[in-house]
Amino acid sequence: MPQPDLITITSSHISVAIDPFGAELIHLRDADGRELMTDADPAFWTGHAPLLFPIVGRLNGDVLRLDGAEYPMKQHGFARRSAFTLIEQSESKAVFLLEDSAETRAIYPRAFAVRATYEIHDATLAISIAIENRETDRTLPASFGFHPAFAWPLPYGQAREDHRIVFAAEEAELIRQVADGLLDPAVRPSPLVGRTLALADDLFTNDALIWDQLRSHSLRYGAARGPNLRIDFPDTPMLGIWTKPNARFVCIEPWHGIADPVGFTGELTAKPGVFLLGPGAVQRIAMSVTLEP
Repeated sequence: MPQPDLITITSSHISVAIDPFGAELIHLRDADGRELMTDADPAFWTGHAPLLFPIVGRLNGDVLRLDGAEYPMKQHGFARRSAFTLIEQSESKAVFLLEDSAETRAIYPRAFAVRATYEIHDATLAISIAIENRETDRTLPASFGFHPAFAWPLPYGQAREDHRIVFAAEEAELIRQVADGLLDPAVRPSPLVGRTLALADDLFTNDALIWDQLRSHSLRYGAARGPNLRIDFPDTPMLGIWTKPNARFVCIEPWHGIADPVGFTGELTAKPGVFLLGPGAVQRIAMSVTLEP
């Protein structure tokens, strides 16, 4: 269960609260205390911003295949349901650590460490993830994803239907979606008009919108008038955008990984989006959120 005491960091522009259970961002508030994250209404989804490791998305049959063996693995992996240790804290910075254990090795037989650093610089929350392979003679196959749910609408008086997401670059004309949680082989026309996604509930009737050939490494979310959020993700080649119709949040999810394709039965090392870390190697993946006036 989540721990009751949230870790808070602040600046004169924003404040942040993180739950050590999952090292999950729970609150992102402006200087006036207005909430920029989901209300976590249980009628829709109680998550806030889980960290996805060692997989992103769902595995075929919820089975992880590695070294010729099979292990049960739920969607998005186990980090979001794991207690991280707070190893550093100051007024504007908090660092959390998850290490392998007998429990994790029973379903993911590798030695690893995941370090999650949250740091505020003025109106920017910078999140840095460092994934370390602690094996001495084997590679570490893994994926990682961010899954933050931002308030839709943002708390600045603009109508829900006036919110949009503007990509930094021109994107491909085709996107992907999932079928029963797995990556559908079919492609669909992109709903972007130019670089803009006008948010509407009917976009998400069939689950997330997925850009698996992402060109942008930054986007802006909000209404045309009023403050926006700029979200930067320099290290992730895929992006999911998801909500449930009528929910008061939208998830903007930079991914280095993706669900199993329909019918995929290969090993984790061959799964799309997986990176392979050599012994002692570290993979760093960052995301930042900036409140822009």
